[in-house]
Amino acid sequence: MKSLLHFSEEVLAARAAGKPVVALESTIISHGMPYPQNVQTAREVEQIIRDGGAVPATIAIIDGKICVGLSDAQLEQLGNTEGVLKVSRRDLPYVLSQKKLGATTVAATMICAELADIRVFVTGGIGGVHRGAQTSFDISADLQELAHTSVAVVCAGAKSILDLPLTLEYLETHGVPVVSVGQAQFPAFFTRESGLNADFQLDSAAELADFIRTKWQLGLNGGVVVANPVPQADAMPKTEIDAMTEQALREAEAQGVNGKAVTPFLLERIKQLTEGRSLDTNIALVKNNAVLGAQLAVQLAVQLV
Repeated sequence: MKSLLHFSEEVLAARAAGKPVVALESTIISHGMPYPQNVQTAREVEQIIRDGGAVPATIAIIDGKICVGLSDAQLEQLGNTEGVLKVSRRDLPYVLSQKKLGATTVAATMICAELADIRVFVTGGIGGVHRGAQTSFDISADLQELAHTSVAVVCAGAKSILDLPLTLEYLETHGVPVVSVGQAQFPAFFTRESGLNADFQLDSAAELADFIRTKWQLGLNGGVVVANPVPQADAMPKTEIDAMTEQALREAEAQGVNGKAVTPFLLERIKQLTEGRSLDTNIALVKNNAVLGAQLAVQLAVQLV
């Protein structure tokens, strides 16, 4: 397995020095935001993690290797190349063996982070149960990964384009704790409110680290959803985003958009409907998650020593 991992010099130095490392996904660069905001945001998020006392490790599949930590040139390549493959659990063997260029989803990033002994992962939002899953069985692989892979995922909840009640139910069934930071409600990505409560509320990185450490000490493998609401100043009103989401979903269905194409379509359509405000919110929430992720990694490193 070690032959498939390639660490950047910065991450290698952090590992040697015992410094905390925070994993970052690359799908947000290749599929989640337009160029050049995607690459600029990736660099800014990495710097936020450095400023917080940790080392960023953006993960991607390049030239048959799981790259843990990317150079500026590699970030540019992911952000400005057509046809970058979106890599989840099922896709990893193909993309690695065929030496394709791949950006890792939440699920694949969790797998790669655990292989690299990284325990904290920062992203925008997790996937979930799609609306209409009762007939389509369209459920994100992120949820199964959270059930099996022992990485804490700092996110702004799940995207409001999903069926949030069923997403939380699925996580409960698989024993994945959902912890909301600073509020009882589970946040819904663009908005702080979903109308649904998380399992638990914790208000500091130290409390989160203690919770996560205790879970793993008990031998309870699997991840933790650390649901960190978007800052109030950057949040979108729930009623507005819900109405736009419903409109975008109707348009996606009418145009025959399905499977992995749905999320990029909806995010792009919502961006158009909000005249770009949703992209601003998306960038703000990722940066906010990076602040907490760095704090959590630092606390977890102290507690795991």
